[in-house]
Amino acid sequence: MTEAKERWAAGDRYEPYVGRWSRKVAVELLDWLRVPPGATWLDVGCGTGALSSQILERERPSAIVGVDPSAEFIAHARSRVGDARVSFQVGDAQALPVESARFDAAAAALVLNFVPRPEAAMAQMVRAVKPGGTVAAYVWDYAGKMELMRFFWDAAVALDPAVAELDEGRRFPMCRPDALKALFDGAGLDAVEVRSLDIATPFRDFDDYWTPFLGGQGPAPGYAMSLDEGARVALRERIREALPIRADRGIDLMARAWAAKGTVSQADRRPASNAAA
Repeated sequence: MTEAKERWAAGDRYEPYVGRWSRKVAVELLDWLRVPPGATWLDVGCGTGALSSQILERERPSAIVGVDPSAEFIAHARSRVGDARVSFQVGDAQALPVESARFDAAAAALVLNFVPRPEAAMAQMVRAVKPGGTVAAYVWDYAGKMELMRFFWDAAVALDPAVAELDEGRRFPMCRPDALKALFDGAGLDAVEVRSLDIATPFRDFDDYWTPFLGGQGPAPGYAMSLDEGARVALRERIREALPIRADRGIDLMARAWAAKGTVSQADRRPASNAAA
């Protein structure tokens, strides 16, 4: 089996692959959270700024801090989100470079499954949020209704069963509602809730669907670009045969994310800051 190379760096390649859908699902999350206007927000794993841009547009925040380990993504976010209320910085979700009890809300968008120790990231978000504040996260439903990726991996595994070990639906068992709830309960949050966030992901044609997989950003594109040309063409055509392509060449898929939210306890049990604030 060809070894896939995962990269999360080039914002201009990430946007057509997942970024455009990240913005849509962020709207669904914010409608569910109902954080009051004027809040201070922490965007953990902010990537190219998809969630931060939606918070600015919809929530009237007083301030947003975005943190991501990729310097390239941070540079992209800074170039796209120019509001003075927003600052972006390179940092690790497992050791957030922010003060304790500084924020009214913290959210991790489509990132916890890529963090080596998600429990540590959750503890850091709880630490960063004021008692009574909101902690939230959402992750793609890789095993089910994240259809653009599901069609990809089903075709890849059909061509090479050994590829199953790369399939995000298998690799990320946390991306299920019961596992996500357990993670939030384990962080000591109150009033934990979990729900699905569903969005439409329409594609103009097959090229609109396939071309982002050639950008090398993330597990599926990384795998696609690790193949030789013949194997990549075979994968492309296998996917084309399976997709529900309309007579006008459009493709209607959906994407589901599982989201969780909870409230930081008013009885402050958090450790003192270990941040480099």
